[in-house]
Amino acid sequence: MVDTAQCRQARLARDARFDGRFFVGVTTTGIYCRPVCPATPPHERNVRYFDSALAAAEAGFRPCLRCRPDSAPDSPAWRGTHTTLERALRLIDDGALQEATLTALCDRLGIGERYLRRLFQQRIGVSPKAYAQHRQCLFAKLLLHQTTLPVTDIAYASGFRSLRRFNDAFRTRIGLAPRDLRRRAGVAGEGLTLQLAYRPPYAWGPLRDFHASRAIEGLEWVGERHYGRCIRWQAATGRFTAEHDSDRQAFRVRLELDDLRALAPVVRRIRRLLDLDADTATIEAHLGRALPGLALIEGLRLPGVWSPFEAGVRAILGQQVAIGAARRLVSRLVAELGEPAGDGYRCFPTSAAIASSDLIFLAMPGSRRETLRRFAAWYAGGEASDDPAAWTVLKGIGPWTADYAALRGTGHPDIWLAGDAGLRRALPRLDGADPARASPWRSYLTLQLWSQERPSQEPRSQADE
Repeated sequence: MVDTAQCRQARLARDARFDGRFFVGVTTTGIYCRPVCPATPPHERNVRYFDSALAAAEAGFRPCLRCRPDSAPDSPAWRGTHTTLERALRLIDDGALQEATLTALCDRLGIGERYLRRLFQQRIGVSPKAYAQHRQCLFAKLLLHQTTLPVTDIAYASGFRSLRRFNDAFRTRIGLAPRDLRRRAGVAGEGLTLQLAYRPPYAWGPLRDFHASRAIEGLEWVGERHYGRCIRWQAATGRFTAEHDSDRQAFRVRLELDDLRALAPVVRRIRRLLDLDADTATIEAHLGRALPGLALIEGLRLPGVWSPFEAGVRAILGQQVAIGAARRLVSRLVAELGEPAGDGYRCFPTSAAIASSDLIFLAMPGSRRETLRRFAAWYAGGEASDDPAAWTVLKGIGPWTADYAALRGTGHPDIWLAGDAGLRRALPRLDGADPARASPWRSYLTLQLWSQERPSQEPRSQADE
């Protein structure tokens, strides 16, 4: 439930820290807005507050064409901590109901259709298919506003199989025809460039420096204001460069992709990689109460890796070695096994490529090579889980490796790397306080402590022997 008094103060102040945390429905116009909307604020008697854009849409409101609620940072209050719902939402956002039936989705989740429908109705208020269509339409609206892609391509990129179905769904959900929206919005720039907003503050400097110290030549590139890399999503490949724009509280993302069907999940991964949807004010308030003696860097974000598999490979290569040595190992792996992506760049190696190689070019113990090959073969065989907690069944993968991969590869918010050398050195700053008190935000505590450490060439972990 939204706090009406707090929402009123936030919308009147146009407080960007609340952007995406709630939406404002205006009964006199029938539209809903972000709290940062530049329009003249309506009278409170004409306002309704909603905890999600979906709730506002289901109540009959249309999205505002000035503040564009589709561009707000994602903060659905109904996600909560329900693991099954969280996984279902993630799979749907990645196109599970575009590629297969609801029955197939339930089989992947290990639950019945009736239970999934009841779960969605209780937590979100709509069916799984209605949720999926709403997300598709909001993504299409973002593309209509921000790109010059033809409407047909936008329909395709948003997961619709026909232009007619796209037009019908868009009129129903948004209240306008797609071509009418583009005529009103005009043409925004050239090529595929998107503005991805975040909720301030955002500590770009520490995130940039973290990536720069671990950037892999030919795969990633980092500059004063940007981070970029080559990417792969299923069969699609491409690359992106995200440039930080602190004035707009957003990243300007230039994206190349050889299959538009992958566009929506790729954009969601970029958001996760940059941790754009974190509510750092809430996180840091919790850390401040739990560990009152700890100085905090405002707006600190989790430094993501493109996929859980890549995070797992990096974690295995980083076992028992310093950051620089781990970087050299990953760079060699990419140079030897990564697929060329043009202009001298390479994609991260596939699980099949790593599993079929003897990896003799990697200067590390043979047991670690076997761990890497075993892990890659597990993925290549389709048996692996994207939940790193399940990886410890494999010989050579211990808690530190799995936890490090979860923190960077899935954006898990509650990871405490107990065996990490840097954290052991930083523990005196907690003045004897138990790190468990920082739950459910221990990943951010980990980053706070790492960011306040001087660079060190000591091993990162002693946990996985």
